Amino acid sequence: MAFLQANIYSNVLEMEVGLNVILPQKTEKAVGTSTAGNSQDVPVLYLLHGMGGNQSVWQRRTSIERYVADLGLAVIMPSTDLAWYTDTRYDMKYWTFISEELPLICHELFPQLTQKREKTFAAGLSMGGYGAVKLGLKKPQNFAAIASLSGAVALAEDNDSLLSMRSQAYWEGIFGPMDQIKGSENDPLKMLDECPVENAPKFFIACGTEDFLYTSNQYFVQLAQDKGIDVTYEEGPGEHNWIFWDHWIQRVLEWLPLEK
Repeated sequence: MAFLQANIYSNVLEMEVGLNVILPQKTEKAVGTSTAGNSQDVPVLYLLHGMGGNQSVWQRRTSIERYVADLGLAVIMPSTDLAWYTDTRYDMKYWTFISEELPLICHELFPQLTQKREKTFAAGLSMGGYGAVKLGLKKPQNFAAIASLSGAVALAEDNDSLLSMRSQAYWEGIFGPMDQIKGSENDPLKMLDECPVENAPKFFIACGTEDFLYTSNQYFVQLAQDKGIDVTYEEGPGEHNWIFWDHWIQRVLEWLPLEK
């Protein structure tokens, strides 16, 4: 595998953005790391960080590069700061960046990446789980499979939990008045209601049984399944931490519809 660290310029955000990328590369006689390379139509996973993370955190906290070594899968890990993959009220268009501009930049810089929906995926943890689900529900034409680990997938249902993490000013800077998040374009349950079943990607949702988001994940899954969306839900012992996410990202990679 090749591991690349890049600084790209976003015209949407009008700033430099950090980007880490894992690309398949044919290697031989590399002890413990020999891999098969692929130079065209490479499947791609957009892997999103949570609050407090950046483009480096998946690489630092898990063995993601080793996990994908034999899969022929490219992994795109962007930094999106603390903006919840949203076009914020303070005029930073992180949703437009992640959903529209970033794929165009990646295909320009890495032309071997696939352009096919059936080989394009997104995943994330916590805030990044929200972002991945948002990509799947609002841009279903672009993604075949979406995975959320401990995701904030019922964001608007519990303002008290949000306020326990950050101040009201923070949340309103992103989403607007807190009493208006529910039912808005940034409410995952509203996105779920509006996403046509026939166009929806398949979803993998996992959450630890000791996670403070456990109940909300179950609620989201039940609504999605009732709607008829293809959702795989799995749970296990664990809290909202990297011990859980390092283990379950391996399960996500097993679940992805990759050609074996």
